[in-house]
Amino acid sequence: MGTILITGCNRGIGLQLATQLNDRGDTVIGVCRTPSDELSRLDIRIIAGIDVSDGESITSLKAELGDEPIDVLINNAGIFLGDEFGALNYNDILAQFNVNTLGPLRVTEALRNNLAEGSKVAIVSSRVGSIADNLSGGYYGYRASKAAVNQVATNLVHEFKPKGIAVAVLHPGLVATDMTDGEGITPAESARGLIQRIDDLTIDTTGGFWHAEGYMLPW
Repeated sequence: MGTILITGCNRGIGLQLATQLNDRGDTVIGVCRTPSDELSRLDIRIIAGIDVSDGESITSLKAELGDEPIDVLINNAGIFLGDEFGALNYNDILAQFNVNTLGPLRVTEALRNNLAEGSKVAIVSSRVGSIADNLSGGYYGYRASKAAVNQVATNLVHEFKPKGIAVAVLHPGLVATDMTDGEGITPAESARGLIQRIDDLTIDTTGGFWHAEGYMLPW
């Protein structure tokens, strides 16, 4: 058991992560812009009004936490905006980079001193960010933002390994959320897999790109 901070936990996978970790006895800090009714019913600490795409917002998050130790930081907040080649909306692409790529970097950098030897950092990415696994194309903004956050995570491995802090990039699977129009496995099933991957993460396995089901994915 430990203190686990989760971004983007007001619905979907993030809500299930918060629910399951709280149920097993971890101290959960749920970070989001606006709490959902489901999140508000959980017996956890909620820090609302936090937008991972906004630097001032992350400064507020750091101020709220102070020096409170964090055992596991789960960067889960993300957005998906569909696109089509020939009619690309570059503002939408930039918005996805701001949330999906820079969001985890902002949060992790701001909370770096809350982490200590034995802590873990998990970034919920996606296999669509894998260059080797791109067999269908499309989703320019989302794919690129997830490929970029995979590189951010690899940099964080080098930053944190000397300090004994492990980092993992995680693919949740195709999950039935608003983002996928309800197609895929349940958020609860995905969250169970993600939690297992985080539990299994050690400094010896830092830097992996893991599917929630437990196998490694190509970069």
